[in-house]
Amino acid sequence: MTGKLEALFEKLLWQSRLVVLVAVVASLVVAFAMFYVSTLDVWTLLGHILHYHDSTVDARAGVRSAIVAHVVEVVDGYLLATIMLIFALGLYELFISRIEIAEGSELASRLLLIRSLDDLKDRLAKVVLLILVVKFFEYALQLQFRTPLDLLWLSLGVMLVAAALWLTHWKDGKGG
Repeated sequence: MTGKLEALFEKLLWQSRLVVLVAVVASLVVAFAMFYVSTLDVWTLLGHILHYHDSTVDARAGVRSAIVAHVVEVVDGYLLATIMLIFALGLYELFISRIEIAEGSELASRLLLIRSLDDLKDRLAKVVLLILVVKFFEYALQLQFRTPLDLLWLSLGVMLVAAALWLTHWKDGKGG
């Protein structure tokens, strides 16, 4: 009797991993939503770009800054969508099943085939770092320099971002 109860409990425990499907589906919904939002932002951006030539020469610098900031927001949105997509695929592969159609794909070997939570964490961390770099760039574009110390702080921030990027490459054995 105890053996049957234990087997039933283990079956229930094993099947409980399927609750991860909720996170997989939700992550896909968020990814698709972010791709949609970012694509709409691109259309809005194209409208601003088409009216750039209508601006006066004095106003073009401000319009150009707004366009560049908008481009950074679009990149940020697409990177966030990518994170959610990688997260959904990784969770599915780790907890549910291998994605068989991806097994023979060269692209899958670079993107998927996540073997452990550490693999998933590393892939997500790299994309999160890219988002942080993009956000830093966005804030740097809006920064108003009032003192020479402001410029020093910006350069220190750029050095820290560069060091973070170098460390991720160094960890992968690509750093020089």
